[in-house]
This record gives sequence, C-alpha cells and structure tokens, in this order.
Amino acid sequence: MTPFLSAETFLLPTETARELYHTIAARLPIADWHCHLPVSEIAEDAPCGNIAQLWLAHDHYKWRAMRCLGVPESHITGVAADWDKFAVWAACIPQLIGSPLYHWTHLELRRFFGINEPLNPDTARNIYARANEQLANMTVRDLLRISNVELLCTTDDPASSLIWHEKLRDEYAAGSFGIRVLPAFRADNLLYGGREYLDEMSAVSGIDAHSEQGLADALSARADAFSALGCRAADFSAPNVNADNMEQIRRLTKICADRNWVLETHLGVMRNVNPRMLAEIGKDAGGDTIKPAHSITQGLFRLFEDFAARGQLPKTILFSLNPADNAVITALCGCFGDKLRQGSAWWFNDSLPGMRAQLSNYAAALPLATFPGFVTDSRSFLSFPRHEYFRRLFCGMLGDWVERGEYPRDWDALERLVRGVCHDGAMEFFGF
Repeated sequence: MTPFLSAETFLLPTETARELYHTIAARLPIADWHCHLPVSEIAEDAPCGNIAQLWLAHDHYKWRAMRCLGVPESHITGVAADWDKFAVWAACIPQLIGSPLYHWTHLELRRFFGINEPLNPDTARNIYARANEQLANMTVRDLLRISNVELLCTTDDPASSLIWHEKLRDEYAAGSFGIRVLPAFRADNLLYGGREYLDEMSAVSGIDAHSEQGLADALSARADAFSALGCRAADFSAPNVNADNMEQIRRLTKICADRNWVLETHLGVMRNVNPRMLAEIGKDAGGDTIKPAHSITQGLFRLFEDFAARGQLPKTILFSLNPADNAVITALCGCFGDKLRQGSAWWFNDSLPGMRAQLSNYAAALPLATFPGFVTDSRSFLSFPRHEYFRRLFCGMLGDWVERGEYPRDWDALERLVRGVCHDGAMEFFGF
C-alpha cells in the first residue's frame, strides 16, 4: 500500500513523473499572479495568529463544507472560541475523502509545520498546540518565504489608495523584502458600483467621475497609478458578457490594450444565491454557485472581434466556473492566436478530476506549452501548497503519457514544458 501523502510518490505514479517533479517542478519558485491576500498584512508584516484564524477566518471553501456537515454558524463565522472552531473543523476532516480540502489541509500541516499525522478529533488538540507553538514566532512574510514565493499579484479596486503597495515597492527596491507584490486592477465595482463608488473614484483620482467622460478619465488616471507600481493585469468577475455590462468591459479592455496589460475574466458564476446568508454574513461567504447553461461565446466574441480588427486586442486569460465551458473557451482561444489563454481550473473545479479534465481538454485543443499555470485565488497565507498539488498532478500526467508511449522521453522538451507551465510561461505572458 502506498503511504498516505508520500512526499516521494503522491500523485506521481510513474518513475518519469517522479523525476520530473522532484528534479524540476519542486525546485521552481512560485509566481502567484492572482490571489486575494490582504496587501496591508503583507506590508505590515502582520503576526500569523493561530492556526484556527489562519485556516477558518476567511476560507469560504471550508465554510461550505462545514455547513453541509451540519456545523452551526457560531462555529464557522460566528463567536465560538478559536479552539472550538478548530476542533469542529478537525471533526469534519475525516468526512472529506475525495475533496481537495482533505489534501490541502494535510499538505499545509506538513509543509509549514512538519506535522505528518492525519487531522481528526483524536489528534486535534496536539496538532493545534504544535502548530500554534511555531506560529507564535512567525509573521505572514515568513509563510511566504517558506513557500518559496517570488511574486504575488493581489486584487485591488481601482479606487484603492495603493499606499500599501507603495510601501512594498519601496522595500523591494531597497532590497529589504525580496518578494515582489504587485497590484491588479480588480474592476468589479466598475461593473456594479453605484453613485457611492463614483464618489470614491472622484475622490481618489481628483477627477469628477460622475459623467461618462469623467469616469473614463478617472479610470485612466487610476490605471496609470497602478502601472507605476508594476501592475500587469486587470480583472473582472461577471456571470456573463452582455448588453448590460458590455460598455464597461469594453472600457476595461481598452485600458489593458493601451498599457499592454493582461485582461483576466472570471465568468459563469451566480453570486449570493442564498439571500439569508448574504444578509447575515455578507458576500464571499460560501453562497455562490455555477451558472447553469452558461454560454460565454456571443458577448466575448463580439468584444474580441472588435478589438482584434483594430489591432488592439489585449492578452486575455479566460476563467469559467462551469466546466462545460472548457471546450468553448479553448476553441475561442484558438481563434485569436497567441493573445488568449484559458486560466487554471477555477474554484469548484480546483480538484484532481477538475484539473485533469481541464488540462486534458487544453492539450487536445491548444499547445499545452501555452498554459499559463496555476494560481491560488486564495485569501489564505497557508494556501501555497496548492501549487505543489498542481505541479504534482501535471508531472503525473506528463509521466503517464511518456510511459504509455504517447510522448517520447525527450528530457529537454519535457523540462521546457514543466518549467513553462509551472513558472516561466506566466512570467513571460504577463511581462513580469
């Protein structure tokens, strides 16, 4: 029987897979070009707190699982003590077989704390004490260094003052902090914000944003401020691209084209379908789901066709929450040469079967070497072993193709694929 989560063989069933991972992929630094980490905590080098806070304070993936297992909200987002929340999570863990949460939890225990025991009610007290003993002397920057992170892109509203990014830029330039932390222009409020948001944009830009031209000028000024801090991407999330939001997305696309930024699109999600949860807890609490019968082609094709005809199509990465869109996205990407990419399996698809299906579809429709790699899309400073998860699975797939005789053991070509997909390709595509 294969040992649980074996460092040597986990997700690496063949000798070729193990060699690819251990000699190449495992040694690569992490460039996480889309995450939701709080930039203020990085800038202030905040203390880590305890393991319950790190794991459960912001992670709606875990919250959903706990609710499905009948955990009361007091022990999820409520007022229960940290230990009590951790104990409940530990009791949930053995019931999550087949879930990436099970693997992520144990990879994080191993990589950050050297704890190899499975988490369950019997081991919870000991694991809680051992992890917290180490965390007492650690800051969030320590977690980034342990993870071999070299670059992060946070998601920042155009109306953000960017003061924390200014501090981090200065520290990086001075050599006092060796990890690049860059802003990304997260424009959801551009699509959905009302008058209050226009007030914010006016205040931060110094331009009255309440007219169409004023808003365009204010956004351009904010985009220039982001560029000055190293921004290389804009991002939006929407259920679809249609007449309701087309003009604002067109404006955002032009911002990217003018600055050679990458446009990231997150599509196919229905937000806040549980109105009671939204009212009591707020957004990003676990009440979002996949948009059914979703078709992204019509609105996006009109947009891309227009910009391509004028030679102004920006580099674009397409994410969809609906796995049924994988073939739609790869087919669309193939229409526009080297400008479009499909992003890694997103959110509910960020699992072993989801990633395998997406990578297989991508390889069948597009050159696999162009895949832009993995991102955590996370609010947790402990989430970086998810890159290991992806890299192991990717090397496992390559090794399987080689050992089945579907691809030659051309080590130079295989190394380029691993380096490209796991690190180098994104660095080049974004121009980092």
